[in-house]
Amino acid sequence: MQTWPIGVFASVDAGLGVRWDVISELKVPTIQLHAPHAGNRNETAAAQFREQLSESDVRCTAVFGGFEGESYADIPTVSQTVGLVPAATRQSRLEEMFEIATFAKRLGCDTVALHLGFVPHDPSAEGYSEIVSVTRKLCEACDENEQYLHLETGQETAEGLLEFIKQVARENLKINFDPANMILYGAGDPIEGLRTVANFVRSVHCKDATWSDKPGETWGAEVPLGQGDVNMRTYLQTLKEIGYTGPLTIEREIPQDPQRQKQEISGAIGLLTTLRTEILG
Repeated sequence: MQTWPIGVFASVDAGLGVRWDVISELKVPTIQLHAPHAGNRNETAAAQFREQLSESDVRCTAVFGGFEGESYADIPTVSQTVGLVPAATRQSRLEEMFEIATFAKRLGCDTVALHLGFVPHDPSAEGYSEIVSVTRKLCEACDENEQYLHLETGQETAEGLLEFIKQVARENLKINFDPANMILYGAGDPIEGLRTVANFVRSVHCKDATWSDKPGETWGAEVPLGQGDVNMRTYLQTLKEIGYTGPLTIEREIPQDPQRQKQEISGAIGLLTTLRTEILG
């Protein structure tokens, strides 16, 4: 497989990813998939989607879990609603992730991913051990499927994420590194963060953002690739330094404007193609 194949974050019926017609038009070789709604995760639906991938010569490199009731309205709301951290929905969402892992296996995909939610920075904090426990359960279910579990960066610092991975202590727990999320959440410099967690990075997003004037309190702003504070050239150079050779998955979250979304993703493909040639030779 080519080093750094370019892909997009995609959706069948749910989430913020691009639709199949856009995938076909852009002719990308890889996608990450936002898990379909529950009714579309059965064996028949998986077989149909797997055939569609095969016919288009597209490889699904990860299936991302997402849950009803999650909201990214602002940072406090994310803390209360996202992932497996909120205790009230933890068990039902864990069972949903088991189902998503089975769906991914049916697609022939060895990676399941999600935003875990806001994990406390201090391992002795109330609730921390329960979040470790539920993550272990999910890792073990994925391991039975010969899958990895990727945690997407965002809500925690690089050091906090490393500590959490250490606490969970499961070999198949890895990272989906999203540099823009480090900026959007005010979690730290994305390039330094990438170097810090380098040994666990197994997939990445290519997304850009600008800093909030109150980092960690209010959102930064997501912007087209190359127009934010990530510095995409330095990002790719750092990916090369740490030995990352996997897909560069573009994520652009403006589903309310699909035409603009497609145009900006097309521009991102052009930028990444140019940088890849310059950096890799």
